Amino acid sequence: MNFLVGAFKPPCNISITFADGRTRKQASVKKENGQTAMVPLFQSQENIVGEVCIEPVLGKKVEHNGVKIELLGQIELYFDRGNFYDFTSLVRELDVPGEIYERKTYPFEFSTVEMPYESYNGVNIRLRYILKVTISRNFVSNIVEYQDFWVRNYTPLPPINNSIKMEVGIEDCLHIEFEYSKSKYHLKDVIIGKIYFLLVRIKIKNMELEIRRRESTGSGSNTYVETETLAKYELMDGAPVRGESIPVRLFLSPYDLTPTYRNINNKFSVKYYLNLVLVDEEDRRYFKQQEITMYRLPETL
Repeated sequence: MNFLVGAFKPPCNISITFADGRTRKQASVKKENGQTAMVPLFQSQENIVGEVCIEPVLGKKVEHNGVKIELLGQIELYFDRGNFYDFTSLVRELDVPGEIYERKTYPFEFSTVEMPYESYNGVNIRLRYILKVTISRNFVSNIVEYQDFWVRNYTPLPPINNSIKMEVGIEDCLHIEFEYSKSKYHLKDVIIGKIYFLLVRIKIKNMELEIRRRESTGSGSNTYVETETLAKYELMDGAPVRGESIPVRLFLSPYDLTPTYRNINNKFSVKYYLNLVLVDEEDRRYFKQQEITMYRLPETL
């Protein structure tokens, strides 16, 4: 039995390192077990350079049919767990068939890699980038090692950024207008606006502004929509009077936001909404929702 256990242990250790791993910025990523890990951070069109080290276990040799490294961009839908859709797939052959008796190091380089989508861990979906090393073998299973990395892409300031103006009304009872200074926000932005009460005939107890994220995955009958409330900001406590205006100033930096993602690889979208909630003294709730566009500015700005 002990012999069998030893037979299934891989005869070597594989490590994947990035050439600039010590100096490259890291992203803090929440793993499935709830813990956070630091992984190297890249953006589209960067070179991904490093080395693969294969070290046979003492006294063992590794017979193989070749060694390769792949750079994969993958989408995994959680209702179809284990099935990865590759939208990026690059490969470099590192070694021809042969035997490895001692520690061997292989440099690799993927130049100006097109990584059009950002890494994303959502409620029902995951978009990830990995390096995958495979040692191909006859008659026994291949030896595989993975290394994750994270991708963020940056957007310049939008040339046009219109304000949002909307009205909320309940006939002969309530009429309010709200105005936000713009409709597109970067992740560290501030939502600035004003709410005007033109007619108030119901007793409003309080009013709050919510930031909601809506993640939709799949298509047709297999569409899954998850809405999360990321922030609640109390605008007012107590009854407003006609003619009153209330300022809105909500800082986005404390919240875990991503850019807006629209129909990524025909698999998923992530959209953000400002949701104005009014509660009257009988605890009836009135809503008005407005989509906003989120984008990521270069961090030097």
